[in-house]
Amino acid sequence: MMQIKKEHKRKISLFVRFGLGPLLFAWLSWSIYNQVMRQPGLETSWQHIRESFASTKVWLMIGVLLLMIVNWGLEAVKWKLSVQQIQQVSLGKAFRAVLSGVSFSVSTPNRVGEYLGRVLYMDDGNRLKAISLTIMGSISQLMITLVAGLISLFFLRDTLSEHQLLTSFWLRMIGYGVGVGLLILTFFYFRLPWLIRWIDRLPAMRRFVWLIEALEHFNATLLWRLLSLSATRFMVFILQYYLLFRLFNVEISWPQALATISVMFLVMAVVPTIALFTDLGLKGEVSLKLVGLFSTNQLGIGLTTLSIWLINLVIPALAGSLLILSIKRIFNNRHERT
Repeated sequence: MMQIKKEHKRKISLFVRFGLGPLLFAWLSWSIYNQVMRQPGLETSWQHIRESFASTKVWLMIGVLLLMIVNWGLEAVKWKLSVQQIQQVSLGKAFRAVLSGVSFSVSTPNRVGEYLGRVLYMDDGNRLKAISLTIMGSISQLMITLVAGLISLFFLRDTLSEHQLLTSFWLRMIGYGVGVGLLILTFFYFRLPWLIRWIDRLPAMRRFVWLIEALEHFNATLLWRLLSLSATRFMVFILQYYLLFRLFNVEISWPQALATISVMFLVMAVVPTIALFTDLGLKGEVSLKLVGLFSTNQLGIGLTTLSIWLINLVIPALAGSLLILSIKRIFNNRHERT
């Protein structure tokens, strides 16, 4: 029996080492190719891209690419701070884990697969515990998204009603719904010890308390740090969009870009999507409606959405699928111990 278990572990190790990463990379590449080739007006789009790269505006694209690194670097810092309650992780390892999580998330609704990619970098015994800690970082990002979206809905309310995108009634209903959801999230976010004690009193849940008990060590300072990093990351997203709007000649002011993209992120947060297949289409549709309130350059808006998708999701996902190969060290160490 022991020999069978060792053989089973060896096969898993070989699959992760030589199969999982390359297969995921190949599948992502093929899916992305099909997605891009189905884009309407592809030839015209590439012509505009070539013209932009040939001009002095190319620095805008370079800035967006650098901000992509900043974006995922901030997420890596958030994850490092979150899991330090159970395991110390270097910033480099956290960055690799985040990118690996992106590669898993692209084919799951609302990117829930990112937790699997990240926890593979944790030690045995800490992986399930790390999921609840990782979720806290996601909740902090969601709270910032809801706050920015709610404020932006208020800012755009007259424009949305005037263009008949939403009636005053639905604007109020959405505003109340988002507000209530934000209040509930905020209450539980800052009352984690109370929540854990409450769960511990439920007989059916006691056996699972060990999965979330590390959350008791989240003090107010750490929670505010996660929120601050999430807010900074949110502004990096907005800045990326604004730079690409300028690159593709979409005439829109900074406040207008901030408001419209914030509402778009709000929509993406509450509507279930699969990143690789529906995320781009939904973002494109919503951005055309919202940014189109202030600019008639629909091609530029579409190119901006496509570029953001490629830079912020596709490139990190491809890199993450290759980085999964580095997980072989985890399986090697485990195999040596057994």
